[in-house]
Amino acid sequence: MEPDPPTPRRQISARYSDLLPQKGWPARNLRFLRHRLVPGMFRRRAGNVLEPVLAPPDPDKVRVTWIGHASFFLQFAGHSVIVDPNWAKWHGPVKRSRVPGLDLHGVPKVDLVLVTHAHFDHLHKPTLRILQAREGIVIPLGSRSLVKHLGFPAIHEMKVWDELCFDNLEIIHTPSHHWGARFLHDTHRDFGGYIVRAGGKSVFHCGDSAYFEGFREIGSRYEIDIALMPIGAYDTPSGRDVHMNPEDAVRAFVDLNAKMLIPMHYGTFPLGNEPLDEPLGRLLAEADYLGIRDQLLIPEEGVGIEW
Repeated sequence: MEPDPPTPRRQISARYSDLLPQKGWPARNLRFLRHRLVPGMFRRRAGNVLEPVLAPPDPDKVRVTWIGHASFFLQFAGHSVIVDPNWAKWHGPVKRSRVPGLDLHGVPKVDLVLVTHAHFDHLHKPTLRILQAREGIVIPLGSRSLVKHLGFPAIHEMKVWDELCFDNLEIIHTPSHHWGARFLHDTHRDFGGYIVRAGGKSVFHCGDSAYFEGFREIGSRYEIDIALMPIGAYDTPSGRDVHMNPEDAVRAFVDLNAKMLIPMHYGTFPLGNEPLDEPLGRLLAEADYLGIRDQLLIPEEGVGIEW
C-alpha cells in the first residue's frame, strides 16, 4: 500500500476568513449562551424520522432530500450521493433542535459521500463510519488525515475547480468564502462547495460561505438547476463574516443564475444569535421583494423533492 501523500502545512486558500473574533465578542457570546445555548438544552427536539425513498427518480429528474442542517441525499436516475451527512444529536453543548429527517440505518449504499469542509457540524465522524459509498469519499484538499480510518474504499481530495467523473456522475469542487480549520492551528485544510451532475441535472451545494464575488464565476462556468444555499448562523457570536444571511443567499443565487433555490443550514443547530425561525421568514420576504418566490423550494426534513 502506498503511503498517503504529504499534507501541506500552511494556509492553502486566499479565501480563508479571518479566524480572530471581532470587537464585542464577549457580549455576543454571553447573549448566545443565555438566549440560544442554554434554553436549547432543555427544548424537546421537533420533527419526524422517515424512511428514505429507495426507488430512483425518473431519468429526467433529481430527487433532493434534506436531512437537516447542511445534509442532503441526492438521487439521480442512475446515481446517488450524500453531502455533509450529520446525524449528531449534540455538538458539544449545542443540542440538535430537530431530528434528522431520514433513518441513518435505512440509507442505502450510495456512489459517493461528499464533505464540504472539516468543521464538526459538516464532517461528523460517527455518521461517516456508518455510511457506505461504492466509490468512496470526496473531501477538499488537506483533510485526508481526518477520514482515512473511517472505512471508505477510496479518498478523493479535490482542489477548487477540480472535476471527478464516475460513469455519468460528475463532481466539481467550487470555491467559497469561509475557513476549513477543524482546530485553530490546522489552517492548511481547504473548503468549498460541490456541483453534482448526472442525467442532465445539476445540483450545487454551497457548503458554508459568506457572500463573495466568486458566486458570479461559478455561475458563469456551470449551468445549475438547483442551488442548496445556507441561510442561517449569520449573527455569529464571534462577529466574523463567515455565513450568509438570507438576503445574501438570494443575492448569491441570482449571481449563480440557478433555476431553483433550496435553503439549508438553518433550524437544526442553534449556531447564531438569530432566532431559529427568523432565517426562513427573511428568505421568503426577500424572494417576494425580488419577485422570485416561484423559484424557492422549501422542503421538510426527510421528504424528497423531485424536480
